[in-house]
Amino acid sequence: MARMDARAQDALRPVEILPHINKFAEGSCLIRWGNTHVLCTASVEERTPPHVPDGEGWVTAEYSMLPRANRERSRRDISKLKLAPRSAEIQRLVGRALRAAVDSRKLGERTITIDCDVLQGDGGTRTASVTGGYVALALACRKLMEEGVLREMPLTTQVAAVSAGIVDDVPLLDLCYEEDSSAMVDLNCVMTREGELVELQGTGEGRAFTIQEQRQLVDLCAKGIRELLAIQAAVLEGGAL
Repeated sequence: MARMDARAQDALRPVEILPHINKFAEGSCLIRWGNTHVLCTASVEERTPPHVPDGEGWVTAEYSMLPRANRERSRRDISKLKLAPRSAEIQRLVGRALRAAVDSRKLGERTITIDCDVLQGDGGTRTASVTGGYVALALACRKLMEEGVLREMPLTTQVAAVSAGIVDDVPLLDLCYEEDSSAMVDLNCVMTREGELVELQGTGEGRAFTIQEQRQLVDLCAKGIRELLAIQAAVLEGGAL
């Protein structure tokens, strides 16, 4: 099928990651993924939540969409006095994904919070948050190493994420908003540099899908994630490990 932006079925939208976008955060980047733009910042605190075992660190995330990130203005979560369920679900996903790349003991008793603020949303904001969030996390860890706060790099691998879906019975990689809104099947995938799955979220929006179709979508995601990992490594000048 012909895609609205003339991409191949297995092609990503253009992806650009601009590091050090915030001079105050320990790590930061702006990820531009097609028309989706997410600001990712990493903040370090010398304390951990009560549930974290002694001697270990913690990586967590917060996610929010700015009021005009979408086609119509949305209310800020603070105006509703509670976090929107979608925001809560996405920030838990981002936190889980990034913790998969960290040795919590090497991080020590400190917390790194990754804030993902969507400046403009056109599909794939959660996958952009994971992919950009890793770069912000890696830059923060590198800064801690350079300052002598950490003796060993706590990162153990890279992680990135991408979506795929079935539109008009055709598997497609990296859905934009228009494709996502009409998708029969939607799947989000988080993988490590070694090709291991961290998270797989698949939903039959318009119809059920088969195991074979799921494998097709995962294979598409694996191809896209390999490309995203290369972009991350280039931004980090060969990697943060």
